[in-house]
Amino acid sequence: MRIGIDAMGGDYAPEAVVLGTIEAAKSVSPSTVIVLYGDKEAVEKIFDANGGKPGCVEIVHTSEAIAMNEHPTQAFSQKSDSSITVGFKDLKKGAIDGFASAGSTGAMMVGCMLVSKTIPGVIRPSIGSGLMSVKGTKVMLLDVGLNVDCKPDVLYQYGIMGSIYAKVICGIDTPRVALLNIGEEPEKGNMTTRETHQLMAGSRDFNFVGNVESKHIFSGEIADVIVCDGFVGNALLKQAEGMYSLFADKLPGNDPVMCGLNYENEGGTPVLGINHCVVIGHGCSTPLAITNMILATEKNIALGLVSKFKEAFV
Repeated sequence: MRIGIDAMGGDYAPEAVVLGTIEAAKSVSPSTVIVLYGDKEAVEKIFDANGGKPGCVEIVHTSEAIAMNEHPTQAFSQKSDSSITVGFKDLKKGAIDGFASAGSTGAMMVGCMLVSKTIPGVIRPSIGSGLMSVKGTKVMLLDVGLNVDCKPDVLYQYGIMGSIYAKVICGIDTPRVALLNIGEEPEKGNMTTRETHQLMAGSRDFNFVGNVESKHIFSGEIADVIVCDGFVGNALLKQAEGMYSLFADKLPGNDPVMCGLNYENEGGTPVLGINHCVVIGHGCSTPLAITNMILATEKNIALGLVSKFKEAFV
């Protein structure tokens, strides 16, 4: 397995990426190779200052990097030798099995749509985030920011994607899928959620358990997968991150909910519904976050997540 990593992506790159790679190299499978894309001289200098480059790491030199404030589409096309652009080219031709970056989310999504492309049958891809319940189990929330306006048929497909992810990655045999709403009754919500509820209620594609209110998200009692549009999902995710910032130092370090809210432990969010394994990390990723981003990418590849989506939609 070959995992491509954008060495120049993130607020603290390339140092945080290199340090995170050093730690990840201690945990990946013996057959896994981590391929770093970026300024080779700068990356090697950091390796040399921290004990040397692990044997499972390769470096592909790129002379350019896409900054966070650049126009994603223009930068992706104009900077043909950027770490993100070259990474996606290698992903498409099979030189790597997955690609992850804590850099420009916009540029990563351009690569997803123009290079990897959506799986036939998928209306719109999604990005999901795993939140930890008080029971210590994962709750998959999607979409968390990719599509802020979603029609019922798109939300229905998110139910399929979330259910597959929960089965493959979280090991849940029959994931419970719920629709985020302002009430539990089928008639609650706006026109979109009411129509979506009608579609999901008759589904044979996943185990729909009805509407769920946001107060139950972290209980783990009602649903393993919670579906919403990207506007609502992103607002919830940012609120969760804010809660962690406010309360992390006031609660026990092993509190499951707080640990689950720490983006460093999650590593990154997978892009669901495209033809390759792509993981997007947080822009302010620390070495710990990079380590977990690499390990999450390895797990997604090893368990064949993309192939499961293709089986469901193609």
